[in-house]
Amino acid sequence: MNPESIALQGMAPLFQVFDMPTAIKFYTEVIGFEVVSTSTPQGEHFDWALLRRNEIEVMLNTGYEQDQRPSSPDLTRIAAHEDTSLYFGCPDVDAWYAFLLTKGIAVEKPIITGYGWKALYVKDPDGYLLCFHWPLKESLAQ
Repeated sequence: MNPESIALQGMAPLFQVFDMPTAIKFYTEVIGFEVVSTSTPQGEHFDWALLRRNEIEVMLNTGYEQDQRPSSPDLTRIAAHEDTSLYFGCPDVDAWYAFLLTKGIAVEKPIITGYGWKALYVKDPDGYLLCFHWPLKESLAQ
């Protein structure tokens, strides 16, 4: 048996977040995900959530148990988040840039990468980097 003979379907990265309501608001109201499932079937307070937008899934989990959560985020821990990025295929990077500006998101203009893609970078409330990119030769807005 080899790994190719065993089916795998999808992938959902898990991000540890400091404040679940803030993270949920960002991913639903700004990025357009919907909450599919949570660790608590009812109510607003939960420690884990599965989010989905089209075929893209992301899981969020609180970084601390409620009784152990510090009053403010640990800056050392957040600095480590720079090692983690999500890259979204986005055929119209310029439209996404304009949309993020309407949401009041601090974002710099898209760039052309050294590998020939138009890319827009933004950080989520926990410091994770999100990139919306598309091959320049196929971009709708060049």
